[in-house]
Amino acid sequence: MGLGGNIEMWRPLERALNDRGVQTIAYDAPGTGDSPARRVPLRIPGLARQAAHLLDALGHPSADVLGVSFGGAIAQQLALTQPQRVRRLVLASTACGLGGVPGNPLALALLATPLRYYSPAFLRLTANFLYGPTTDGAGAASRQQVNARRARPPSLWGYVGQLAAGAGWTSLPRLHRLRAPTLVLSGSADRIVPPINARILARSIPDSRLEIVPGAGHLVLVDHAQSAAVTIAEFLGDGSTQPSEVAPSPAG
Repeated sequence: MGLGGNIEMWRPLERALNDRGVQTIAYDAPGTGDSPARRVPLRIPGLARQAAHLLDALGHPSADVLGVSFGGAIAQQLALTQPQRVRRLVLASTACGLGGVPGNPLALALLATPLRYYSPAFLRLTANFLYGPTTDGAGAASRQQVNARRARPPSLWGYVGQLAAGAGWTSLPRLHRLRAPTLVLSGSADRIVPPINARILARSIPDSRLEIVPGAGHLVLVDHAQSAAVTIAEFLGDGSTQPSEVAPSPAG
């Protein structure tokens, strides 16, 4: 997911997980989708507390947590500061923050502008370079992404807040304390978060498993929704009646 990402972008994965008996809770980060931007943007610790409050409001003391891209930082923070809330952790297309390996400079420059949410032509022009290769070219999945972004674009202040939220944040010195069983997923052709970041996470987290999808880009969970759902459901325990929380993942 990218900065300004909303839950509509992730419907293919959500449906694929639901089909495999995984109940999901997905929510929009402040300033994205139907969630209003905050006057004072939250940092990563504040967003993690917000995720915990959501679980409280829905009556779930704990959940399996999936964090994608920026949402992966929130998921790591939640698992580190409130470990009793996280049974199993899935980190996809994400990094540890400071100490990780930056992405392609041009891809990061494209990521810094929300123009792709407002201009389908700009998104089509830049998507292949920004997100990496897709399996259907300009097919159904690409059209779904264009429509999802146009339907619920982020507010400008919400987008700026997400850009600022992770500045200076890192989990790297604390990853050895992370006790939740963790699945780390990455696309081998991810230009935004290079797959070496997945290797850093998997090497640093004690109980972790690494899956790198050959030829996949940053949106591996959307472009390969069915196979990703199989991998995730097997890791979580297919058919579980316990909820899985999909952390907001603003960064794509």
